[in-house]
Amino acid sequence: MGIGLDAATALSPTSDNRAGEVLRLRREISRMQRRRSDHTLLPIDPSLAALLPEEGLQTGTAYTVSPSPGLVLALLSAASRKGHWCAVVGMPTLGVEAAAAFGIDLARLILVPEPGERWLAATSALAEVVPLIVVNPGSRARDADVSRLSARLRDRGCTLLVTESAASQWPQSEGTIRIHDPHWHGLGAGWGLLSDCTVTVTATTRHSPRPTSVRVQLPGGHGAVEAAAAELTALPSLGAETAISSKPASGRPMVGDDAPAELLHWAEAG
Repeated sequence: MGIGLDAATALSPTSDNRAGEVLRLRREISRMQRRRSDHTLLPIDPSLAALLPEEGLQTGTAYTVSPSPGLVLALLSAASRKGHWCAVVGMPTLGVEAAAAFGIDLARLILVPEPGERWLAATSALAEVVPLIVVNPGSRARDADVSRLSARLRDRGCTLLVTESAASQWPQSEGTIRIHDPHWHGLGAGWGLLSDCTVTVTATTRHSPRPTSVRVQLPGGHGAVEAAAAELTALPSLGAETAISSKPASGRPMVGDDAPAELLHWAEAG
């Protein structure tokens, strides 16, 4: 099974050869055909396990998730550490260094950064062999196509995480997992270095429609998801006038104590 980061470029079609690249993806998949998964659940990080009734992602289903790179990597991390293959479709800004910080096995990570209008075909092909897939839809899918993909998920025991957009929600979703209420830490009196971010993650499912929330550090001090320490206090709301002053070698931005909301979004995605 030799499809991982070395194949990432080959699986990223341009506007002129997208159909050919999808065919090449299917040929690669045919070399690594697997039987249907015998697992009924895929593990998630212990700090997030309380979100779901069975403390894991159900196989053969789809979940709608916030389009946060940090949340996506946190949801992939536990399954990857258990040896499961993972794939991410349509998220070109997702960083492999950040994935490694979350403990994701890069040798078993398939990236299809820019599938364009072929995102559904790429996702359907990957569902044949990859047990956990994240997809950022490039366009609205027809109901018939969603039904066919859902049937393939059930048949292969694949779990799909679909990033939600303001335009539409994924139909036939088992549940939603959303991130909100972020508070960055590390700023002092005037200037400082952002060290970690405390967020709330909330989930609802068909079997548990009442929202369940956990408070975690995302990212934590080591770059991955961590349970929020009880002594951490949230920073006051930040204003909208001070911009980035510099970006240190660590990759975390140095900002003023009234950084704009756009900066916080950029820092989370970075």
